[in-house]
Amino acid sequence: MIKPLIKTYSKLNEDSRYIRTTVFVLEQGFEEEFDTIDDNAIHFVMYLDNKSIATARIYVDNSIIHLGRFAVLKEYRALGYGKLLINHIEEYVAKKFNNPCIELSAQKRAIGFYSKCGYVTQGEYYLDEGYPHIKMIKFLR
Repeated sequence: MIKPLIKTYSKLNEDSRYIRTTVFVLEQGFEEEFDTIDDNAIHFVMYLDNKSIATARIYVDNSIIHLGRFAVLKEYRALGYGKLLINHIEEYVAKKFNNPCIELSAQKRAIGFYSKCGYVTQGEYYLDEGYPHIKMIKFLR
């Protein structure tokens, strides 16, 4: 595996916008991909040979750190890059925040991935734009 470069941004950039549009809007059919949370989130973009291949964001709400908009371009899935990105984000959170827990809203199809990364489901499924999701959490310490 080629070692990717991961950059952190305080604003949503075009690379992240491209990945999220490709994965969530064009591939999966979501319509409300971009929101005001983007203005206050920390955005991560993974690059491989200068090409953006994955992205995610974190934000804090009521002292809870939320991981979201986690997306890897289709041709780079199941190659380990998603795991590398999530590990990078967890290390970032562990260094920058006092909260030892990350919460996310997982699409039903992504539960296996997040479970392998140590996240645990909480509660019941709910619909987000017609797609089943479930809350998942992970304690970092």
